[in-house]
Formats: sequence, structure tokens, C-alpha cells
Amino acid sequence: MSEKLKVGILGGTGMVGQRFISLLENHPWFEVVTIAASARSAGKRYEDAVGDRWKMTTPMPEAVKDIVVMNVSEVEKVASTVDFVFSAVDMTKDEIRAIEEEYAKTETPVVSNNSAHRWTPDVPMIIPEINPEHVEVIEAQKKRLGTTRGFIAVKPNCSIQSYAPVLAAWKEFEPVEVVATTYQAISGAGKTFKDWPEMEGNIIPYIGGEEEKSEQEPLRILGKVVDGKIEKASSPLITTQCIRVPVLNGHTAAVFVRFNKKPTKEQLIEKMVSFSGEPQKLELPSAPKQFIQYLEDDNRPQVTMDVDYERGMGVSIGRLREDTLFDYKFVGLSHNTVRGAAGGAVLCAELLKAKGYIQAK
Repeated sequence: MSEKLKVGILGGTGMVGQRFISLLENHPWFEVVTIAASARSAGKRYEDAVGDRWKMTTPMPEAVKDIVVMNVSEVEKVASTVDFVFSAVDMTKDEIRAIEEEYAKTETPVVSNNSAHRWTPDVPMIIPEINPEHVEVIEAQKKRLGTTRGFIAVKPNCSIQSYAPVLAAWKEFEPVEVVATTYQAISGAGKTFKDWPEMEGNIIPYIGGEEEKSEQEPLRILGKVVDGKIEKASSPLITTQCIRVPVLNGHTAAVFVRFNKKPTKEQLIEKMVSFSGEPQKLELPSAPKQFIQYLEDDNRPQVTMDVDYERGMGVSIGRLREDTLFDYKFVGLSHNTVRGAAGGAVLCAELLKAKGYIQAK
């Protein structure tokens, strides 16, 4: 009998659900035992439900092919089979908020990739290296939900992963103004080039809702827990543009920063490369050994060379230099569906397990 925690994937047939399944193959702590999706997939073997829509570059794990997909709306039935769930459901925000709370109320922890609960005051939105202390707010959330072990935790938007960690590493220098333009891969929209041929050789200068998330979510991550709620930080002021580019995986950001206490370039690099947190201290299975790498070559980071740094869980920074209007500018790169989506949620679940929030039922 396996001693691994039993995991369910809600929305397991979509791209992020597939990434969860791929990342959890042979995970030392977690085992996928249940996959739930919409009514049209329910009752089918997972392999049949996905059909020719498997979007990962690695093959579908053998262990999940014969799992019979359950109906995600049959909450009690799905919850009874697992210790906790990852949520990647494709519904409206109101529907996601409602169904994730339903699962939590069955005493099943929910670690969500979705944005629906990112601004619920007592739901922690976690980048584990930056704000692990935000898990404390879960106790207030459980009181509101009337649960003893059920709760919701979320990870932030994929677009901020290539610059928010750097802002956290530089906190002592007090960044006050940030301008960021993100160049975002098509997998962020759940697409491949096969699904979206019109993206080949194309750029789209608009991604709905993305700029607001990119400007506001770092402030929540840099905030603090006050009276059972997350209070967002008041600085830095962040303005962004978010652009879709013809890249499969990897969000790149061009970033300008002004500081209250202007450091040297050497100080900035040292703070980045030495930055680590609870995942590294606890040696969590998915944690990168070095969270942020700095690349000296002028032509780095590049998607083709650097997107899989630390198995896609690390962040790559390059071209740090002084600016004529701001203090410094740099280019960042992160893997949007690994660190930015499913991998970030898996690391979050590992932190929650290590802290005792997720246990066997």
C-alpha cells in the first residue's frame, strides 16, 4: 500500500491538468489516483478522454491512462477518493469560486492554478520562496468555511514569475517604481501551434486581464497577514504591457526599476543568486536548488537555452544594467506552465504538506 498522499486533478484533461499529471509522475510524496473533468469526459478512460489532445512533449504516463475520469461536479464523490486536489478547471470565475469552496467544505484541501480566489482576502496566494508565511491565513479561512482541514490556496499568475522574485530579492533596496513588458508564450493560453496556427510569425499586443494581474498580484505576494487577511503592499508602483508572442513555452519580461536606495550592480546580482527560501531550506522535492540564476552573456536569457533551467522551476535573469531614466533594467525568463502554473502549484502543495496543512484523510 502506497504511503503517498492521494491526489485528484480537477480539470485534468486540459493543458494545465496535463502538466500536473506529467509533473506528478513518480513524485515521491503525491500520487494521482483521481482525474475529474466535465460531464462530456466523465466515464471515459483518461487516454480516451484526452484522445489526440495530449499537449505535453513527454508521453502520457502509463499509470493514468486507464483511470476512469469522474465528473468534476460530483464533488462529494470525487472528494471521497483523495487526500487533496489540484484545481485547473475551465469554468467562469464565479463557478470556479463556488466549486473550489465546495471541495474545501468536504474537508479536502484545494491547491488551485486558477485566478478566481487570488483576491479572496483569507486565501493565500503563494510563491513559496517569497511569502511562505502567508499560509498562516488558512486558519482564518477555515473558520469562515467551517472546516477543520479543508481550505483553498492558490498560486499567482504565470506572467509575474520572471520579475516578482527579483523584486523580492531586492526588497532591502526598496524598489519604488517598476515598468515591465512581458512577452508571453502561447501555452499560457492553453494552446500549441497546432491549435493556433495564426500565431506563427505573429505578435498580438493584447492579453485580456493580464496587465491588471501583472501589476497587482506582486503587491499581494509582497504584502502581509493582518487580522486573518492578506493586506497587499503599497509599493512598488508597477505598470505593465503584456504581449503574446510566437513561442510555445516561456514568458520573457523586459523590466525597468527605480529604487529608494540605489544599489550597485554587483549588490543586485549577489542578492539575486543567493536568494532562497523555505523550499530550499526544507529541500522540497520540486524546489530548484538555485531559484534565480544570473547570466552574463548579452544574448541571454533565451527561451531555447534557458526555459528549462532547474527543470523549469528556476528563473533566469540577464542584461542587468544601469538605465538613463530608471536606475536599472534587466530581462527575465520563466517557464510559464511549470514554475508559472502546475509546477508552482505542486511546490505550493509540498510546502503545505511540510507545514502540516495537507495530510492523509
